Amino acid sequence: MQLSIVFKTIGLLLMIFSLTQLPPILVDYIYAQNEYMSFVSAFSLTFVSGFILWLPFRNTTKDFRIREGVLVVVSFWFVLSLFATTPFLLSESLRMSFSDAFFESMSGLTTTGATVLSGLDDLPMAILYYRQQLQWLGGMGIIVLAVAILPMLGVGGMELYHAESSGISKDRLTPKVTQTAKALWKIYIGFTIACAIAYYLAGMDAFDAIGHSFSTVAIGGFSTHDLSIGYFDSSAIELVAVIFMLLAGVNFSLHFFAWQKKNVMTYFKDSEFKTYLLILSATIVFISVDLFESGYYQTWFESFRYGIFQAVSIATTTGFASVNYSLWPALLPVLLIFASFLGASAGSTGGGIKVVRVLLMFKLAMKGIKTFIHPSAYISIKLNQKSVSENTLMSVWGFFSLYVMAFVVIMIALMFTGLDQVSSFSATAASMNNLGPGLGEVAQNYASISDSAKWILSFSMLLGRLEILTLMVLLHKSFWRF
Repeated sequence: MQLSIVFKTIGLLLMIFSLTQLPPILVDYIYAQNEYMSFVSAFSLTFVSGFILWLPFRNTTKDFRIREGVLVVVSFWFVLSLFATTPFLLSESLRMSFSDAFFESMSGLTTTGATVLSGLDDLPMAILYYRQQLQWLGGMGIIVLAVAILPMLGVGGMELYHAESSGISKDRLTPKVTQTAKALWKIYIGFTIACAIAYYLAGMDAFDAIGHSFSTVAIGGFSTHDLSIGYFDSSAIELVAVIFMLLAGVNFSLHFFAWQKKNVMTYFKDSEFKTYLLILSATIVFISVDLFESGYYQTWFESFRYGIFQAVSIATTTGFASVNYSLWPALLPVLLIFASFLGASAGSTGGGIKVVRVLLMFKLAMKGIKTFIHPSAYISIKLNQKSVSENTLMSVWGFFSLYVMAFVVIMIALMFTGLDQVSSFSATAASMNNLGPGLGEVAQNYASISDSAKWILSFSMLLGRLEILTLMVLLHKSFWRF
């Protein structure tokens, strides 16, 4: 293990991240709420710490391997969350404990959207903006952003890109990984700008439009209001949110190829995209019909309006709320939580198991049935008319096995802290799937749970953000052989 290159890279990344603590100072200058010193101090601490970490190893020229890449990614997400707590801890308007501040920053950066805060409508604008910005940075992954910058600083980005994008889809869109990172960020920024403009035209003010565009495109779910999107009570705003949540839940590689070919049919040639739409459509129809048939809403319009919004929000693991869906007929909140397990597409900003993995597991199950009926038949599993390799299939089952084991352990650990079964199950699902809101005691926020439960869930959020394998590999003894 070449720790010198690890320290050098984390130092560089911290110095890059420190720059993101400057925009809230401008926001505070505009609104004159005297919150700027929290961010000046946070910037200074983060930059100086990064510089001190980088300085002794600045001349290191060792090769960057995958082991160092994994260690940098896992360490940096933890260290980043640690330094991101500083404005929360220093703000006189919040008076947060360290456990609460770390939970909030980890939730933001992993785009989980779980919060311990209430009274958002009365908080300083700089703090509200900072929370939204954390999610935006975490959505595409600050590592992917750094990959576009680090080569200019003498650090290769390939291993970081593969370690951070540990899922089944980590396609290179261009010959060089740096160009790939830039292409992804162009798409991401383009969606963000379009979303902000659409929100503004639909009735939000400029601050809310920018803030909610950050968390919508990142599939994060943080809002600047306690009532989330429900604060606006606008079907136009909800429609904008649905459109951009749907787009952000699609593999960004698919967006790139569709734009490159200037052909919308590129989407409909992709097996995962078609499955993604099918699952969302079925969930929307079932929830809307049940809301109307149960008499919870009196009109089809209301049933469909709230049904489609919550179905898309939860299934894509965004976590916005237009109503308190935990009060819906008992089956529906549970169905929505289970929908979050499927999550969005691989290569998107969403969480969950990912649609392509679910699709491949279904195909594997069908193969098992066919093989049982025809033992001598050779049956290959295909995705987009191409055979899927055994290594890929094994990685899918490996991921799912680790996911189930981690889920059970985390849920039991939460129950040991005193949470009831429903709250423990939904909090585990909401954190591992990077969803945010749960049921029971964590339906509104996570302020009432114990500090130990918050630390367990913070770990769970990181586990979900790094898709388990990247974090779990650190626990294997062979990883640490020098």
